[in-house]
Formats: sequence, structure tokens, C-alpha cells
Amino acid sequence: MVYKANGKWCICIDFTDLNKACSKNNFLLARIDHLVNTTTVYELLSFMDAFSGYNQIKMHPSDEEKTPFITEHDTYYYYKVMPFGLKNVGATYQWLVNKIFNDHMGSNVDAYIEDMVVKSLKAS
Repeated sequence: MVYKANGKWCICIDFTDLNKACSKNNFLLARIDHLVNTTTVYELLSFMDAFSGYNQIKMHPSDEEKTPFITEHDTYYYYKVMPFGLKNVGATYQWLVNKIFNDHMGSNVDAYIEDMVVKSLKAS
């Protein structure tokens, strides 16, 4: 556990060995400069940070057993949802966001992993 500047505790797990064993997900992330440039014609922008979104995606049952960790107090056997720190979490999350907002991505919604913006041409 690590104490963060905002006064909260954060769990940090070293997935280095697991990440080395995993193949890379080749899902391409959008170019951030392109996403920023597309907002210039919109009058109203609503920004959202879905920082807990990773923890909403269930792990595949066969992958759960690959994520145990040990603390000084106990052994935790596996994650049932995707933890931050796994190799393909960002790409998996972006793929899911694109799938959920499929009809709106690029027109009135843009997302770069957990950072999202809803765009309106007029503020009224």
C-alpha cells in the first residue's frame, strides 16, 4: 500500500513478470493531438474522468488465477476485475469504450482511455 498525496491509500502490485509473459494487444489508441484539435469547433465541452472504469471490467475466468498477490497480512488469490497495472488494460478499456459509444464516437463523444469529452456545437 502507498499513501497518496490526496490522503488516500493506493494498492500497488508489481505485475512485471505477468506482463512479460503476456502478448501485446495491438488495439490502436487515438492520436491525442487529433482528439484535441477536433474540439475547436464546439461551443460546449463536458469533460469526464472515468478513473475507476478499469475496475468495472470483469477478468476472464481463466485469467483470474494469474493475478494473486501477497501482503504482510494475507494472501489474496486473484482479481475478479481488471486491476490497474496489467499490460493490456488501457487497450482493453479503450476498445470497450469505443464499443459502448460506437454511434457517438467522433461526432459528439471522444475518449482517450478513461478521459472522455462530450461535445455540443451550441451551448444553449
